[in-house]
Amino acid sequence: MIRMILSGCCGFMGRVVTEIADGDPDIQIVAGIDPRKDDTKPYPVYGTPAECQAEGDVLVDFSSAQALGGLLKYCVEKQVPAVLCSTGYSQEQLDEIQEASGKVAVLKSANMSLGVNLLLKLLKEAAKTLAPAGFDMEIVERHHNRKVDAPSGTALALADSLNEALNQEYTYTYDRSQVRRPRDKKEIGISAVRGGSIVGDHEVIFAGLDEVIEFKHTAYSRSIFAKGAVSAAKYLAGKPAGLYNMGDVIG
Repeated sequence: MIRMILSGCCGFMGRVVTEIADGDPDIQIVAGIDPRKDDTKPYPVYGTPAECQAEGDVLVDFSSAQALGGLLKYCVEKQVPAVLCSTGYSQEQLDEIQEASGKVAVLKSANMSLGVNLLLKLLKEAAKTLAPAGFDMEIVERHHNRKVDAPSGTALALADSLNEALNQEYTYTYDRSQVRRPRDKKEIGISAVRGGSIVGDHEVIFAGLDEVIEFKHTAYSRSIFAKGAVSAAKYLAGKPAGLYNMGDVIG
């Protein structure tokens, strides 16, 4: 039985992860970390990582980027592998994650969905064929009106996947309203839509001469992210220090 510590346990995603883990015989949440302490949880909840007294095999974080420093310090000191599911990290924080991964196993993913992570692999193959043939690449992401970061971490991951396949030769364009010029062939356009209760919708467009190819992933429920996080936790428990991603989980 894998023992999980859940950071952000009192948030919406924390509640969904709790439900998913409760139905999985291979994993058990032994403690939660959240400043909004909740005595109704089936496990003890601590306000900060430093207060956590439980022994765990892996920590899953669905809190926010602001909590990263304390979580990494805890995981390195206790040698607890960390699954980081939050988005919106600064470059400085990304550097901190890289440094921590030299001391403990860290899995970071902008999107925990198994489907999205399979899409990342498929896009690399598509880009290698279509971009040299003159196809323009555009990404459109749609999320609910409460999401604060834009573009989404997933949209950036999709763009990075395309760019990685193309030797990092492309730049990203987020706003065309201030520039009056034709589209550059070496750019990837990224557009963000915010509205209503959209869980998450990502569309990658390859637009060529007289033909268009589209890849699309739609999330109808946040449970797909919770399921992916639990799968990642089971994969990461017991792994040696290093930086992992969901591509490692799906194989």
